[in-house]
Amino acid sequence: MGLGLLWKLRAPLPAAATEEQGEGSVPEAPTAINPPVASLPATAAMDWDALAAAVAACRQCGLCEGRKQAVLGVGDRDADWLFVGEGPGAEEDQRGEPFVGQAGKLLDSMLAAIGLRRGENVYIANAVKCRPPGNRTPTPEEMAACRPYLERQIELIRPKLIVALGRPAAQTLLLTEVKIGAARGRLHRYRDIPLVVTYHPAYLLRNLPDKARAWEDLCLMRRTMRLGDRG
Repeated sequence: MGLGLLWKLRAPLPAAATEEQGEGSVPEAPTAINPPVASLPATAAMDWDALAAAVAACRQCGLCEGRKQAVLGVGDRDADWLFVGEGPGAEEDQRGEPFVGQAGKLLDSMLAAIGLRRGENVYIANAVKCRPPGNRTPTPEEMAACRPYLERQIELIRPKLIVALGRPAAQTLLLTEVKIGAARGRLHRYRDIPLVVTYHPAYLLRNLPDKARAWEDLCLMRRTMRLGDRG
């Protein structure tokens, strides 16, 4: 399948994170999974335009103070595949699109390895919509503040499979403590939608041996879609 040949480290990166971390360079282990959330607009009634406007104007947590712009997501709004990452990095914050740096290039290679392409039956979002300072891991409170927006995105997209890229995304979707090594390799469920947990592409860039495990997860995703498994 040749996946290892497609995934190339293009430039030196910061020191390796553990497999339990997402993209952030300053890990913060969550101490709570479902903290209280400040009052939000009624997201359940929002269409895409209203949701995008609400995210752009959101000030529900301190992340809004340092952002250039909020990053809602990108792709096919009727997609069967939904990939959820951690949060915008510096380049994503500048351009307003998730996964546009080196991690984005690797994600594109991962998609191509199972016959997918960004924007074609694929939607890409993040657990938080604003860049955490220094690319640190979002706090539980920050993830809780953004969760209604992600939940509404899922309701609007109605994907057949959700892929959680890294621990923060997995914990946001599953509302429980997650260790990637224990959670990957099997099906979970977000409401009635099957969900697969795998490594964040930024982690894989720093930890090349785990690409073999990520390939196993990609095969699980593809097999789940082919069999129409609903978990």
